[in-house]
This record gives sequence, structure tokens and C-alpha cells, in this order.
Amino acid sequence: MSTPTPCYHCGLPVPVGQRFEALILGEKRPLCCPGCQAVAEAIVAGGLESYYQHRSETSTNPDALPQALPEEIALLDREDVQRPFVEHQGDLAQACLLIEGISCAACGWLIEKHLRRLEGVAEASLNLSNHRLNVRWADSTLPLSRLLAELRRIGYAAHPYKADEAAERLHRENRRALRQLGVAGLLWMQVMMAAMATWPEFNLDLSAELDTILRWISLFLTTPIVFYCCGQFFRGALRDLRTRHLTMDVSVSLAIGGAYLAGIWSTVTGVGELYFDAVGMFALFLLAGRYLERRARERTAAATAQLVNLLPASCLRLDPRGQSERILLGELQVGDRVLVQPGALLPADGLILSGQSSIDESLLSGEYLPLPRGVGDAVTAGTLNVEGPLTVEVRALGDDTRLSAIVRLLERAQADKPRLAELADQVAQWFLLVVLLAAVAVGLAWWQIDPQRAFWIVLAMLVATCPCALSLATPTALTAATGSLHRLGLLLTRGHVLEGLNRIDTLIVDKTGTLTEGRLTLSAIHPLREWDADACLGLAAALENRSEHPIARAFGKAPAAAERVDSVPGLGLEGWVEGRLLRIGQPAFVAALAGSPAPAIPGRNGQWLLLGDAQGPLAWLVLDDRLREDAARLIQACQAKGWEILLLSGDSSPMVAEIATRLGIADARGGLAPDAKLAVLRDLHAKGRRVLMLGDGVNDVPVLAGADISVAMGSATDLAKTSADAVLLSNRLDSLVQAFDMARRTRRVIIENLAWASLYNGLVLPFAACGWVTPVWAALGMSLSSLLVVLNALRLNRAPAA
Repeated sequence: MSTPTPCYHCGLPVPVGQRFEALILGEKRPLCCPGCQAVAEAIVAGGLESYYQHRSETSTNPDALPQALPEEIALLDREDVQRPFVEHQGDLAQACLLIEGISCAACGWLIEKHLRRLEGVAEASLNLSNHRLNVRWADSTLPLSRLLAELRRIGYAAHPYKADEAAERLHRENRRALRQLGVAGLLWMQVMMAAMATWPEFNLDLSAELDTILRWISLFLTTPIVFYCCGQFFRGALRDLRTRHLTMDVSVSLAIGGAYLAGIWSTVTGVGELYFDAVGMFALFLLAGRYLERRARERTAAATAQLVNLLPASCLRLDPRGQSERILLGELQVGDRVLVQPGALLPADGLILSGQSSIDESLLSGEYLPLPRGVGDAVTAGTLNVEGPLTVEVRALGDDTRLSAIVRLLERAQADKPRLAELADQVAQWFLLVVLLAAVAVGLAWWQIDPQRAFWIVLAMLVATCPCALSLATPTALTAATGSLHRLGLLLTRGHVLEGLNRIDTLIVDKTGTLTEGRLTLSAIHPLREWDADACLGLAAALENRSEHPIARAFGKAPAAAERVDSVPGLGLEGWVEGRLLRIGQPAFVAALAGSPAPAIPGRNGQWLLLGDAQGPLAWLVLDDRLREDAARLIQACQAKGWEILLLSGDSSPMVAEIATRLGIADARGGLAPDAKLAVLRDLHAKGRRVLMLGDGVNDVPVLAGADISVAMGSATDLAKTSADAVLLSNRLDSLVQAFDMARRTRRVIIENLAWASLYNGLVLPFAACGWVTPVWAALGMSLSSLLVVLNALRLNRAPAA
């Protein structure tokens, strides 16, 4: 078995019989396609071939980048189009561009070097972490369209970067939270050193003057922690008190504020212990927990914003004379007529006025084959026109489109709080109320017994009940388990997965791209005449290689090229191969070439295509969306747990029932829209079921967001992955089965941590109320409790059980 030669530019296999080469670093290098050849020659011609010496990974294949139409790029030279993302500073323009195709640091070097050599470019700086390019150039001499074309010439696609306002705001808040966390950690270490030096146990020879200086230094260092880092806790506590709603912010603010005031009193009077180290410790632990929570919210907001990427940037609008003009999507209005070419995305919901084609709706509906559409049929924004040109009348734009309806379903599902979360909030409020009432009662009692000790005892109670270990219990276990689960191919994006996975009793699974591989493959060839299977495949591939239809990808590369290929939407292809007129597609269409009746399809499973010539049929070719090899093991593992399993698919073909029968799934439903899937989920929740959703498409997003736990395939759309609680990076369903055991271990550790933290708080509270625990010992005990929680969580770093 021979190993295919890799392309020197992108690393993909070089097809047998094709010779694309370029002289790179003094040698002729094999390349896989004309696109890689053109890019490589452009890099060499620009004197930048040392890029190939510095890169650590192969480049992106230029054919895989989104294709931009010249007239669409030219629209970016319009002043009104540039206004949202281009700033003018004197003679120079400045813009931020999002770059696709970056694979390693050498790409950044190549992009910056190439652009800086262009006449008119004053500055080009690429941020490799987010792939954003900041460029300043003289737009009077160098149009933006040419700058983008130059990037395309060396193998990178560039788009104007327009940040979503909500996501950008969350991103700024995230950066501020990270700064607050860093400041709290840095200052706390300094406060610890200064405060510990004042303890008699550490230094018996400390002079009174130095003791005073260290106390004031501790106060000076702690003040930014309280007012800058912990300001959010105090603001939250004031807001909650105004609305008569108790939260953790109230307890945290009382503990931090009380310890800070006690430290000030001790600093001014020179009597008593300092509590500034306890303030810094509380702030650091609590800010770390809030930071993890904020990152989760940021991912959720970014997920919803990514739906915009499903729509094209521009479209062809027809005037009353039937002439087409390319306009931006924002200029389109209801009632306009648009021309949608083959291979283009539908810009809006509408009605077909003329033309016939097939529409790929797999991203929105789950249908694994493009569906035939003709005059009078409705089409949806974001779907792909596969075969013939269509004239569409715009019926809905913006918030009125089906795509926006999916966004609203997503937001509504995300807003639904599980009953367990609501119960936890209620318990937390009652717990805080009991603690605060107990602190007031104990404080009044000690005021009668010994007024000088009342404040310190109340403070010790508040410190003892400050939820440091409780806040660490879940994040530390999640952090430790993430590495182990990642080795299994499961990436967690939200922490409740580990706690709740073993409470699941129902599995909802999608078909296309989840139980199946999500792409058509050639499963069988049945020759009907003297030609063998390989020869028939070569003829079929020669025809299909000239088609943009998703079916064509199942046939691979052809040894010969077809000529004069015509596509008949919904029926098939006709063309000449080696002097012979051939057809492939629907049986009646192919049989008509020979003037014979259409043969009956010999089987039910899969998509059957007929290949024939003027003498009659040559072969049946069977295409199928292949079932994943480990799908049966996943279903069997879930059935062994006693779970109820539902197969919910947007595909309305017989494939749904066939897959369900092969896997032993009793409840299988096809042809479901996103709102219908969500309705099934709500019915299950109403019955008290706890649901795990496994899916991969945009049509699965509302259910992924609304399920108790959701897992997206690694090959899923970006929106599905960011809406899910976990991502199966390996795309191996076996990994999910193995992850069940790891999740049980993690859940057990979380429960142990929570139990210990609760036990500690419960035990130390009566001792603090009796005056047997000072605030210092309460803070030290809280630190030891937190350390124990961390050490217990580190046990999850061990290799998972086989």
C-alpha cells in the first residue's frame, strides 16, 4: 500500500495523476491543486519563501477558504460601507480585519511582511490569539478591495471585523474581572507577609514602631482589594437589600467589610489582631469563582451572535427591467426580487418566482439531502442553493426570518432555569437568613455578657460562614477533571455537567451528523451490463466532478474529465465522457436517454442513482449517510442504564426509521422543526424527566440550550458547540460512554467537597458563637478547609479507569 504524497503547502494528499508544482527553497515541490500552486508562487515571487522554513504547521488549503465574489469585495470600497469599521486619521485609514486560514506564528510573519511591502500601507499588525489584523493604509492610493485581494493571493481570507455589542461588553467585563483577580492575588501576597510579621508567634523581637508601620502598610495594600476588587460584592449587596432579596453578596460583603473595619480599628489603636490577610484571601477565592462564571456567560452571548455568520454579506437584487445589481444585505427590503446563483446562500426568507433547483437545508432542518424546490415554494435565509439559478421575492428580513426565530428559541431556552437551580437559590437564601439572624442574636447576647467581645465574636461567625470552600468545591473539581475528560475527547464548557450527568434518565439524539457521519458516501455499485464496478465508478465520477451538488463529493476524483456537462435540477447530470453521452441521476431521467422505461429501484435503503448511456442503464450506484461505527455501543450503554431514548431528526426521509430499527430505538420521529424538538423537550421536563441532548446542527441549538445537559459533536456547527454544555472533540461516541465513569468520579469528589465545606461551617459556627474561635482562627480554619478541598479535587488528575 503506497502512501500518498502530501502537498508542500497545505499537507493534503496530492491526487494521483495530477502534477502541480512550484519552485520553493530551490526545489520543485508537489502541490495538490491550482489554488495551492498560485499561493505558493505568489509567496515566492514576493521574496517571502523563508515563510516555509519558519512555519510549524502546514497552511490552510486556499480552496477551503470562503470564496468572495469580486463585485462583493468591490462594495467594500464604498464610503457608506466602510463607515462602521474604518476610521480615517488624516490621509490614512485604519481598520480591523478578521483573518481566516492562519495555522501558526509564521502566518502572522508572512501577512505582516507582505502587507508592509505594499505601496500605501503604513502599518500592519496581526494578533495571533484572536486572528485580528490592525492595518493603517492610504486608501487614496490603495483601495481596501485590493488590500483584501492581496491577502487572498497569499492564501488568507479577510473580513471586516464588526464586534457584537453585547459580546464585546461581556468581553470588556471579563478583562476587568481578570484584572481584579490579578490585583487581589498580588496584593494579598504582600499583605500576608506584612500581617504575619506582626504575629508574636513569628517574630518576638518586633519593635513597636515597626509593628505600627507594618499595620499601616497592610491597611494601605488591602484598601484597593476592598474598594476596587470587591466593589462588585458591595454593589450587589446594596441592590439585593433594596429589593429584599438575600444572596451570597450580602454574606460576603458583611464578612469582608467587617474584617476590613476590624483591621482599621486594630491599625489605629495598635491593639488586637489584623484581619487584612483574611480580606485578601476571601477576595481572591471569591473573585476566581466569579471569573469562571463570567467566562461561561461570555461563551453563551458569543454563541447567539454567531448566527449572523449564516447569512451572506451581499446579494443580487433585480430591478424592474430584470437587471441585477449587487447590494449589501442591509439594503434589501421586503418585496424586492433577488437572483440567487448556484452555490450562493439565500439572503432572506422568500418565495421562488422562477427557476428550479435543489436547496441544502441541512444546517437548519437536518435534511441530509438537498431538497428540490421550484416556483411557488418557500425558501429560508441561510440555506444553500445547490443547482440552478432562482429568482426569489423577499418575504421576511431580520427579526422576522426563520433564522431569527431560532435565535429567540435559543434565548428563551437559555432563560429557563431548571427546578433544581431554583431550589438551590431558595435554600441559599434561607441559609443566609439563618446565619444573619444567628449572628444578630449571638451579638446581642454577648453585648449583655461582655460588650468588648461582642463585635469580635460576630465577626468570627461571619468569617466562619463565608463560603470560600463552598465556592472552591465545584471550580477546583471541574478544573482538575477537565484534563482527564479532555484525554477522553470530551471538552466541558459548563460545570454542571459533572454534577448532573449521572442524574440523567432520558437521551435525545439527533441523526444526521450525530448517529451518522453527516455526509453521503458511496456504499455499493451494481453493474447492469458488461462494464465492471470500477469502470462504472470512473464514468460516474467524471460527470459528478463537474457538479457543485453535495452528492458529487461521494465519488472522489475521476481519471477522465467530462465535457459539456449539463445539470437538470432535481433529475441529474448529462455529459460526454470519452466520446460517449452519459446520464446519472433519477431512473426515469437516465432511461429516457435510451428511450426505455425506467427500471424499478432494487432496494429501499439509501439514495439510488442510475448511470446509463444511449444503449441503456449501466449501473446502480447507492449512496448512504453511513452510521457511525460506535453508535450502537452508545445506545446499548444508555439502554443498560435504563434511560429512555428518543431519536429526533429534521430529516423526513425513511432513513430515520431505518436507523432507529438498526439501533433498537423505539421512539424515533422525523421531519421535526426546531420548535417541535423544543416542544418535545418541554413535555419531557413536564413529566419530571432529566434530559441529555446529543446533536450537531443549528436546528438542534434550542434543544441543546434547554436540555439539562447537552453535548455537541466536535464536527458540529460553531453555534451548536458554543450552545452546548460539552463538546465531543473526538467525534467518537465511545468517548462519551467512557466519560460517564469519569463524570461519576468527578461528581463524587464535588459532593465530598461540598459536604466537607458544609460540615466545617456547621461545626465551626457554634464554637465561634461561644467565643472559642477568634476571627484569626476562623480565617485560618477557612484556609485549611479550602486547601483540603483543592487537594481532594487534585485526585481527579489520575488517569481515568479503563
